[in-house]
Amino acid sequence: MKKAFLYLSLSMITLISCNEKSTEKTITVTPQFRQDGVLWLLDAETSDTLQTLRIEIADDDFEVQTGLMYRPSMAQDQGMLFIFQNEDFHSFYMKNTLIPLDIIFVDAQYQIVNIHKNAQPMNEASLPSEKPVQYVLEVNGGMSDAWGLQPGDILSWQPQ
Repeated sequence: MKKAFLYLSLSMITLISCNEKSTEKTITVTPQFRQDGVLWLLDAETSDTLQTLRIEIADDDFEVQTGLMYRPSMAQDQGMLFIFQNEDFHSFYMKNTLIPLDIIFVDAQYQIVNIHKNAQPMNEASLPSEKPVQYVLEVNGGMSDAWGLQPGDILSWQPQ
């Protein structure tokens, strides 16, 4: 009886060990930029184009939750535009995000509400909108200053 119990116990440990080994073979693929459109950042007073970007659009639950996580870099002329169904308060964080970002919150009238500049990689602190927004644009950290973006400036985009 003891031998049967010992044999059964060893068999279960072997099965568990085999199971654990199989999970170690998970392959991670770095997400690649997918151009979904072109976006223009416009000066609110002059309507001059401050910057033109190639954008990836995040508009479903998975894309919104994942965002720019796990990406080691992004070109200076690229960004990710998050599109929400309704205008509301939204908050972002930098969990699993490897590059610093400027997070630009935009209302339903396409006006910039506020900008969180140089959000630090891997930081899980909440970065909220100051007012209800329907769109959020993420670009490389420091770019909003380089382009002279301010609250009130306008976004316009064309999907492909």
